[in-house]
Amino acid sequence: MDHEIVIIGGGAGGLELASRLGRKLGRRDGPEKVLLVDRSPYHVWKPTLHEVAAGTLDARQEGLSYAILARRNHFGYTPGEVVAFDPLGKRLTLAAIRDDDGSVVVPQRELRFRHAVLATGCGSNFFGTPGAAEHAWVLERAEDAERFQRHLLAAFTRAAFADERSLSVAIVGAGATGVELAAELLEAHAILQDGLHADQRFRLDITVVEAAPRILAGLPEKISRQAQAELEHRGVRVLVGTPVTAVEKDRLLTGNGEIPADIIVWAAGIQAPASNREFGLDVNRANQFVVDDHLRTSAPDVYALGDCAACPWIDGRLVPARAQAAHQQATYLERTLLTLLRGQAPSDKPFEFRDFGSLVSLGEHRGVGNLMGGLLGRSFFVEGLIAKWMYMGLHLDHHRAILGLRGTIVLALARLLQRRVSGRLKLH
Repeated sequence: MDHEIVIIGGGAGGLELASRLGRKLGRRDGPEKVLLVDRSPYHVWKPTLHEVAAGTLDARQEGLSYAILARRNHFGYTPGEVVAFDPLGKRLTLAAIRDDDGSVVVPQRELRFRHAVLATGCGSNFFGTPGAAEHAWVLERAEDAERFQRHLLAAFTRAAFADERSLSVAIVGAGATGVELAAELLEAHAILQDGLHADQRFRLDITVVEAAPRILAGLPEKISRQAQAELEHRGVRVLVGTPVTAVEKDRLLTGNGEIPADIIVWAAGIQAPASNREFGLDVNRANQFVVDDHLRTSAPDVYALGDCAACPWIDGRLVPARAQAAHQQATYLERTLLTLLRGQAPSDKPFEFRDFGSLVSLGEHRGVGNLMGGLLGRSFFVEGLIAKWMYMGLHLDHHRAILGLRGTIVLALARLLQRRVSGRLKLH
């Protein structure tokens, strides 16, 4: 089966690109020329996975069907996982789809393309730490977050009826994911405690472990200080300058001693899948596809965007792995690919990432962040409810890109009403 453009990966960047191209090409040409491939049937915005994991966001309500989005935005969609990629032959192979008992539902398939965009994202980087892959939870996909939420609910129930009446959680890594997960777990625990009988209430002990000298090391120091002060004020134990040397089933081993934990979550570092090295393209040490300043890989007509792309930025640094980068890259590639479809040469103007700042959620009514390039070109720090509202605005802006303004408003109202009826915490 031949396609003009195949986009592999339906994360923030890949889905936005498919939606933009489909809407520009229209109902007649879009589904024939643009195909999105993803192994999941539905899309969840990755920055919200910590909420899904804590149970404060229901993935089945938050998730958007790729098939319905494809129909709405006039692109094609097929479920599948890429197991072979031939950039020079311009073809890829999708693994067979099987049901729960292992029976083949859809056999292995081969697709041919004129242009391909790799938007496969990144996973966790264990840095060779013994036991990390075996004993620590990760939050890479919606399925990971849902499995963790079920495990967490069981752990909450166990703690509520145990003699100790306590549960300990250790989070390795104090980037945005680790910090936000700690805050969301506190929210989930507080909501649950309000509904439990006094004899069943239990203590939640959270420890955040970071090897760097401060948390949120990639963000301004003021944000780091504010976030750490807020976490510690709410009872989170924050350990910086503490590299983890090994992970065991019920504890972390560090250079400063052992940290017992009933649940361990790994949120330190990112690394693309090792299978990227088999795609016949140049990759870096983190297995990301090396691209130039036009988002082109080492093979003709193959592009990469988002976390899986090692894109040059300034001072020898790479464009950071953030949702705003994927959004900007999708906008850039939309123009490039539409020009190529018209048989014209694309613009020589390179991709330029503009950093608009960062926002970190610290719970339902809390947040911290900095806004870059605001009024008069200055940077501004925001915190509290304003920062939280702005954080939520980023989520809604992503929905607007794939649903349109009217669809986003309807969806936001529906979810608000659902939360009013069923409560904020998912307990099933």
